[in-house]
Amino acid sequence: MKQLHRQSSMSKQHRPHHRTSLSSTLASYLLREQRLLFVLLGFILASSFFLLCPSLTPHPSSASTTLVAAVATRIPLGGSLSVSAAARRLPVGVRKPSLRVVVTGGAGFVGSHLVDKLLARGDSVIVVDNFFTGRKDNVAHHLGNPRFELIRHDVVEPILLEVDQIYHLACPASPVHYKFNPIKTIKTNVMGTLNMLGLAKRVRARFLLTSTSEVYGDPLEHPQKESYWGHVNPIGVRSCYDEGKRTAETLTMDYHRGAGVEVRIARIFNTYGPRMCLDDGRVVSNFVAQALRKQPMTVYGDGKQTRSFQYVSDLVDGLVTLMESEHIGPFNLGNPGEFTMLELAQVVKETIDPGASVEFKPNTADDPHMRKPDISKAKSLLNWEPKISLKQGLPRMVSDFQKRIMEEQ
Repeated sequence: MKQLHRQSSMSKQHRPHHRTSLSSTLASYLLREQRLLFVLLGFILASSFFLLCPSLTPHPSSASTTLVAAVATRIPLGGSLSVSAAARRLPVGVRKPSLRVVVTGGAGFVGSHLVDKLLARGDSVIVVDNFFTGRKDNVAHHLGNPRFELIRHDVVEPILLEVDQIYHLACPASPVHYKFNPIKTIKTNVMGTLNMLGLAKRVRARFLLTSTSEVYGDPLEHPQKESYWGHVNPIGVRSCYDEGKRTAETLTMDYHRGAGVEVRIARIFNTYGPRMCLDDGRVVSNFVAQALRKQPMTVYGDGKQTRSFQYVSDLVDGLVTLMESEHIGPFNLGNPGEFTMLELAQVVKETIDPGASVEFKPNTADDPHMRKPDISKAKSLLNWEPKISLKQGLPRMVSDFQKRIMEEQ
């Protein structure tokens, strides 16, 4: 017992000495090499940072602030604020990220004008084109833009991209081109659409199909509404395009119903404007090119068949409006102004050369007798309608054709 008591008293005697030695060791460590100065300097810098940037420090009342903001803006707690309110919360210099958009057939006539509009509003655009009817010249002015990419690719083969929206325009659209290789045309309509819908499903992108007024065939209803199922020859020389587009619409709706893909369908009526192919066989480009070359304008049949012509900028506005809307479609996008072929020839003569002549030839197979869109659905749901008349738009196209025809000579 005495020994234990002695050990206990000895340990009590040694404790103060141990504490003193620990304190002196710590003090000597801090004082050595001016470590204490660096500790104090670090503390001062940290305090200054949080004093100057209070927005980075969590505030104890942040939960209540969120609740008040949610009530004030009448949105459920945890929901998203309005765009303007959310924008006010973004730090200075931070912008909402632009959309990443792919345009198949983007080097073509309509596609290149669509690319112009998308880039102008700040999106990043990837053009996928095999250049069968598209031309690099149509998009050459964007090659230096860091938000623009051009990929030579045939949509019949799959492609992997990370995008937010897909505008699917890839397919020859004029009779001269789609009849040149009808099997390739229907493969583009079917396999190309399948591949792009598969991409949309994989990356959760919104998909817009540019269908055509040709799905109505040689219509028995006039003007044509979207509810009209059409009058199409399934085995004719135009069916590779007509039935191909009808199948593309079917695939689009099946992916929407079966796989939940966000889709939009536009049925495009006759469109004209700069960058059309000079010799693509479509009536407006035919008449303009022939009149400029001092050749007779070719009218097939008796010239009494009718068409409706919309300027390309009106169509592009309609496509973008449809993509950004919450409506699937299909929507007719066209100008309801209706002209016979002879009336169109007269407008071209007045615009280019009053002395131009007309040459009649036998009509082609399955050529529709009447074509005029009913656009009441687009007017009411999209608030869209064409603004440019034929007499306003034709001179703009003529200027482009004049320049290109002179370059040929």
